[in-house]
Amino acid sequence: MKIAISTTGPTLDDQVEMRFGRCAYFVILDPQTMAFEAVENPNIAAGGGAGIQSAQMMADKDVTVILTGNCGPNAFRTFGAAGIEVITGVSGTVREAVEQYKTGELKPTEAPNVQSHFGMGGGKGMGKGSGRGMGRGRQ
Repeated sequence: MKIAISTTGPTLDDQVEMRFGRCAYFVILDPQTMAFEAVENPNIAAGGGAGIQSAQMMADKDVTVILTGNCGPNAFRTFGAAGIEVITGVSGTVREAVEQYKTGELKPTEAPNVQSHFGMGGGKGMGKGSGRGMGRGRQ
């Protein structure tokens, strides 16, 4: 069995990342031995489809369970198609999350818990004239 956790860093003492598709790292581990591999997320800055691409990457690594803060509908569907169990609402360190999973405190999620594009930053400062004064009719 392999568990993947969306994380802010590459160790067991880093925090669980609330965003799945755009997290900094995935820690993939065996919950029995705690042997793990940290994988930098190549989809963190993807223009679109980060959740789907990250979910497919986890399927390619034979992960059976995902622990994360949030999971959108596209990634959730990809996990479902791959037979991967999703657990959302997870917080704390990677080590704490795995212990909670092992003791049965964490339960599988039945549906996505955020809308599409949750981790995109909400478009702050985008397209609102925050440039360098260009396009203001100056001649």
